[in-house]
Amino acid sequence: MTEDYIQVLTATASRDDAQRIAAALVEQRLAACVQVIGPIASTYWWQGRVEQAEEWLCLIKSRRALYDELEQAIRARHPYETPEIMALPVIAGSPPYLHWLSQEVRQA
Repeated sequence: MTEDYIQVLTATASRDDAQRIAAALVEQRLAACVQVIGPIASTYWWQGRVEQAEEWLCLIKSRRALYDELEQAIRARHPYETPEIMALPVIAGSPPYLHWLSQEVRQA
């Protein structure tokens, strides 16, 4: 079932931070794959001001049942005070890819 799968997003200020988070999530089998994209340009409100920053985006492939552990693992390694951590449901996907994803993450 596709509702078992999620893509989690988080952005960091450096490629090194993003790759460190990616490696930890995959090594712990909380994610089957993490793609690091960047740099990207972010514009956002922070402490009453509009800020702009260069960031690196992590696209994290996992299962919904692992979300709580995955969020904790990201928070433990993320340098931001209030990191973006959002999970999006996978509403459809290639059955062979979803099967692979399921085999590569730990069972909750």
